[in-house]
Amino acid sequence: MARRVLVVDDEKLIVKGIRFSLEQDGYEVTCAYDGEEAVQYAKQTEFDIILLDLMLPKLSGLEVCQQIREFSSVPIIMLTAKGEDMDKILGLEYGADDYITKPFNILEVKARIKAILRRSKRPADDKAQTKTVEIAGLRMDCDSRRVYVNGKEIYLTAKEFDVLELLVFNPNKVYSRENLLNIVWGYEYPGDVRTVDVHIRRLREKIEENPSDPKYVHTKWGVGYYFQS
Repeated sequence: MARRVLVVDDEKLIVKGIRFSLEQDGYEVTCAYDGEEAVQYAKQTEFDIILLDLMLPKLSGLEVCQQIREFSSVPIIMLTAKGEDMDKILGLEYGADDYITKPFNILEVKARIKAILRRSKRPADDKAQTKTVEIAGLRMDCDSRRVYVNGKEIYLTAKEFDVLELLVFNPNKVYSRENLLNIVWGYEYPGDVRTVDVHIRRLREKIEENPSDPKYVHTKWGVGYYFQS
């Protein structure tokens, strides 16, 4: 089955170019030109990934991202014409998995899409034989990529799940921010280690009863992060 991509941008020439290139690679592409339309499409269809422009009519890209995160963990790549770090960090804060700054090369866009899809749909045997793991009230189902804390489902983004999965399957092993960036985002990822800090903070806000005194994901000061079993 073809992978479904939602492309959201009010610049129709950009959308047309992305759509043509992705369809050449066998993707099924849906296009939206404003924020409200994007949210409606995301509610109606189960997409494999969303390319989302930051500057949109009706609802901004950040607002769209935030609303989608209320009902879906679909991977989101933010497209932004702004180069400021704050815009990139804000996108991650609102639940984006990655960002690409305009103007971009369509080959880079396709490479990022493939990288995210590859990591978000890992083969079952890619991990240890265990499909489900439960530790101290936290349960991860790696096949369905769902997480529960004390029986309540917690909605994680693709990258938040990847970070937690790596830490949970390697308990008490400390990963530096650089290691996490390379393993989860890949060596080709152009972002910096603040991306990791943002995701760890968001992860703690979702799974920890008290994020400032975590039960699961701990900091080894000056070294990195680890999951305490």
